[in-house]
Amino acid sequence: MEIHQFATSLTYGDAISDEMMEIQKILREKGYASEIFTKFYEPRMAQFARDYREYKKISSPQNVVIFHFSIGSPVSKMFFRIPDRKIMIYHNITPHDFFVDYQRILSRECYKGRLEIKLFVDKVDLGLGDSEFNRRALEEVGFSNTGVLPLLLNFSKFDEEGDPVTHRVFCNGKATILFVGRVIPNKKFEDVIKVFYFYKKYFNPNSQLLLVGDYRGMERYLDVLESLIGRLKLTDVYFTGHVEFSELVSFYRLAHIYLSMSEHEGFGVPLLESFYMRVPVVAYAAGAVKETMNRGGVVLSEKDFSRIAALMDMINRDSQLKEKIIASQLEALKKYRKERVSQILLSHIERVISG
Repeated sequence: MEIHQFATSLTYGDAISDEMMEIQKILREKGYASEIFTKFYEPRMAQFARDYREYKKISSPQNVVIFHFSIGSPVSKMFFRIPDRKIMIYHNITPHDFFVDYQRILSRECYKGRLEIKLFVDKVDLGLGDSEFNRRALEEVGFSNTGVLPLLLNFSKFDEEGDPVTHRVFCNGKATILFVGRVIPNKKFEDVIKVFYFYKKYFNPNSQLLLVGDYRGMERYLDVLESLIGRLKLTDVYFTGHVEFSELVSFYRLAHIYLSMSEHEGFGVPLLESFYMRVPVVAYAAGAVKETMNRGGVVLSEKDFSRIAALMDMINRDSQLKEKIIASQLEALKKYRKERVSQILLSHIERVISG
């Protein structure tokens, strides 16, 4: 028996791609032949990816295929046709209405993707969400056999020193507020900016906001955000665009507080990366955020920008409170230990094998 993975793409630095690599390591350590089959891949990931069309040569009813579902692709059609036992992992699709005013193509693809997920009902042996929030989404569209597999994350990679140039540029004595994520409307960058406006104006003028994430394809939304910054006459707000991993490590090391105002999260990897990097997290409880944070950090039930700014100031000034928050985050991370999640993965596979 072999256990392989399907996905539309394999991308450097992407959380789901990183998870695929970690799953493959675990399966190979257990003695299984295990490859990753995709339609697209970044050149630096070429050695790890195989063309999905090659899979039919090794397809077998004895095999297990784990499919990381994303917006419609020919990989989905291949997955439908093969006789192998099937596990689908659902990482959620952002509701299309977040993108209508900014990216019509993405809006259309998200709409289609949420329809396509229904086609997998009764076509897979097991549907997994990487959070209970995502598992319930599968259940709501008709999946009867479901479970939860938290994202398999390798936090130890953050133990590196980081990028010295990034550190030199942004290590300037200012209180640093950080948010990490692709610049897309559901992440609510405008709300992060509004909180920072109150924080900088009324609590700490010696502060900066670092917004770390790729904005290619979202230039219209970026323009709206920059116009907001202009109207508020804000300074010290930086959009970094796409960054290399060493730069990301440096941004976490520079941060005093991680602030998330996102309104749709199926999981929330940067929340846990901040936990590991000992950055106090303040996050709005949307989607799977509260579940992901697992009683760590500070979870917000409403968006009152001035009160959130006051809270951030309190955390920065009160070292005991800050340490208490960090301790809660480190405790929360125990849920995501590689050994624990690996065992959950293997138990789900055994569940499918045993029928």
